[in-house]
Amino acid sequence: MPSDERITNIEVKLSFTEDLVEELSQTVYKQQQKIDMLINEVRALKLQMASNSPADGNSPRDELPPHY
Repeated sequence: MPSDERITNIEVKLSFTEDLVEELSQTVYKQQQKIDMLINEVRALKLQMASNSPADGNSPRDELPPHY
């Protein structure tokens, strides 16, 4: 195989590799954005749950219904 052909093949492979790396980088970036969004949602839900819990630590489920 002539040297010019080998160099051309290497350049083609390098080009495909660069495209793949860029695509993977974009995928990782989008996944990190989704992870960050989900972390924020979990924090908001934790705060919401904490603000809805009774101060004495008893759950409304622990109270007897009024007919007892």
